[in-house]
Amino acid sequence: MKPGVFVLFVSAIFAAQSPSYKPAGSIQIGGSGGWDYLTADAANHKLYVSHAGQVEVIDLNSGKPAGQITGMMGIHGIALANDLGVGFISDGRANEVLEFSLASLTVQKKIKAGTNPDGILYDSVSKRVFAFNGRSNDATVIDAAGGALAGTVKLDGKPEFPVSDGTGSVFVNIEDKSELVKINSKTLAVEATWPLAPCESPSGLAIDKVNRRLFSVCDNKLMAITDADSGKVVATPAIGEGPDAAAYDPETHLAFSSNGESGTLTIIRAAGKDRYSVAGTIETAKGARTMTLDGKTHKLYLPTAHFGPAPAPSGAGQRSRPAILPGTFQVLVFTQ
Repeated sequence: MKPGVFVLFVSAIFAAQSPSYKPAGSIQIGGSGGWDYLTADAANHKLYVSHAGQVEVIDLNSGKPAGQITGMMGIHGIALANDLGVGFISDGRANEVLEFSLASLTVQKKIKAGTNPDGILYDSVSKRVFAFNGRSNDATVIDAAGGALAGTVKLDGKPEFPVSDGTGSVFVNIEDKSELVKINSKTLAVEATWPLAPCESPSGLAIDKVNRRLFSVCDNKLMAITDADSGKVVATPAIGEGPDAAAYDPETHLAFSSNGESGTLTIIRAAGKDRYSVAGTIETAKGARTMTLDGKTHKLYLPTAHFGPAPAPSGAGQRSRPAILPGTFQVLVFTQ
């Protein structure tokens, strides 16, 4: 650990002694179809929510719809390049990344990706977009200014959610190998592959850029906290069942896991040098598995819906998901 870093951890303890979060209502969207990731644009007070084949855009000041981006097949994530005035959407079913205008919400370009682009991010250092393809085990890299293809990064397994450290490195969980990969955002070289044991099937990922810690949420109800320089897993606090997203608030020094199966939100805080503890568990709703954090207001947003009975499994060993009831899609809001 670098000199002075422990001071930040100690201050984190006092900053987060009472990390109370409470429900603050919900944003009703309705319609039909599933969802995946959502992205809060704190600078422009907007929320971008994936919803089947479209993106719902919400004005965070009013909590009302501000527009839609339509015409896609199966959206996973939304990445924003505010410095360039554009955003990017991973359309997993179409195997495309779409570029859109942040001002008008119109689609400007469609870019061919790998198979099933899923997690997506904009890296401001390289000014590139990284779309991680869940079925072709690679990442499509796009120059955000102009939308030209910059290259492809081959991976050794199924990538999930990525983060950038803001200094030239992109990290991504490899779900089927329980690994964490470090990529140079300029050269596109895979610089490290680290095991996340005892974590199993990591999905959501968040980063503490100051203290160089990565937070992977895992299917076996653990959060694997990793040193972003050495790749060492330094802590594994317990979380809920069925996590699919992580968040970290650099002002409150709190990490979060949204747990869709248990219908809970786990709050993790630093308790000393590489010691982390569960600061609280909040009831959310069944199916609220993804999440985003507004870094200015510190509000958390979790999409979910009401569900009907699950259909009978289609075969031995198969699991079926309960049906989403039309008109019930919403985003739950939690605040301090």
